[in-house]
Amino acid sequence: MSLLIPLYVHPAEDPGAWHRLITCATRTYAVVLNPANGPGEAPDPAFATAAGALRAAGARVLGYLDMDYGVRDPARITEELRRHQEWYAVDGCFLDQAPADSRGLPGCRRLVRSARGLGASTVVLNPGVHPTPGYARLADLTVTFEGPWSSYVSDFSRPAWTERLPAERLCHLVHGVPEPLVPLAVRTAGERGAGVCGPVTGDLPNPWSRLTPALAEADR
Repeated sequence: MSLLIPLYVHPAEDPGAWHRLITCATRTYAVVLNPANGPGEAPDPAFATAAGALRAAGARVLGYLDMDYGVRDPARITEELRRHQEWYAVDGCFLDQAPADSRGLPGCRRLVRSARGLGASTVVLNPGVHPTPGYARLADLTVTFEGPWSSYVSDFSRPAWTERLPAERLCHLVHGVPEPLVPLAVRTAGERGAGVCGPVTGDLPNPWSRLTPALAEADR
């Protein structure tokens, strides 16, 4: 099981978390870099240093980009990708709040094509739910669940089309997981066909401000 790590906390605020992440870099699928709900308006030296250390340690680094479910102007999103590349030398992008229905598919296809054209070697789509199947064909990885552990336990259902995809193309991001149950969350993701996951103990409004304890489990 690979771990997708969105770590949405400034390196100066929690340097210990960033240090632990760098030391475990090879155990991750990718790390999502999110200085300011995107790259921000100016480069942040602390994030640039962290991104460089992650890459040197063997991690794939993805720049966070918000699609706002297809509402945001694609030109603004591609410009933010350029900034991520220029300032943080990211390997690809994490397209958050991606649309999930058939109406948003053509626009998403064009955006992913533009990202690939700019050199994004890895594209992760995060609709947070099971989207129309065409989305999964666009991305290297599709997040088909993002939500609380309580919903993951009680409300999750898996459409048949996901069974035809390799597990490494699907990811589940689960927050609010009781720490003793993190290994169970990892196993559950695998049983539900996801080869990548990111269970965290934190909860809203920013559950991704903490590292997943699963990283420590992988270190054993």
